Amino acid sequence: MLKLSRLTDYAAVILAQIARHPEQPHAAAELAETVQLPHPTVSKTLKMLVKAGLLESRRGAQGGYSLARPASRITAIDIITAIEGPVAMTECSHAEGDCDLLATCGVSDNWKRVSLAVRTLLDSVTLAHLADTAPIKLPVQLPIQSVSLAADTA
Repeated sequence: MLKLSRLTDYAAVILAQIARHPEQPHAAAELAETVQLPHPTVSKTLKMLVKAGLLESRRGAQGGYSLARPASRITAIDIITAIEGPVAMTECSHAEGDCDLLATCGVSDNWKRVSLAVRTLLDSVTLAHLADTAPIKLPVQLPIQSVSLAADTA
């Protein structure tokens, strides 16, 4: 089963809450109370999102956390990558040379296609979509046919 960690899910929840009220900075304690998550978990997640460049942090009485860019320019893949790291179905579809079976595998090109399709789909879902309470409608065409691989010409 492909499954995101709870921390990634929490990051999306926290970011969506901030995106619903982008005009004001948000304190960690206020966010924890609003989204009903433990304060230490929210603080840890906020730090990771700042480090990834998705949030900005300001200290002081008027401080708090705010989006580093508009919600329409933050994607699901940005959120996942901030918490989990790069999105790939297999090691070899993320970084060349990370597989001892590459010479005899026979499926790595297709895993690369699947990884590209998943990344493209995740890149089409924005934080603005996630923050909206209406169901997401995705007019996305997955690029499976557009990926040219040597196996296609054989």
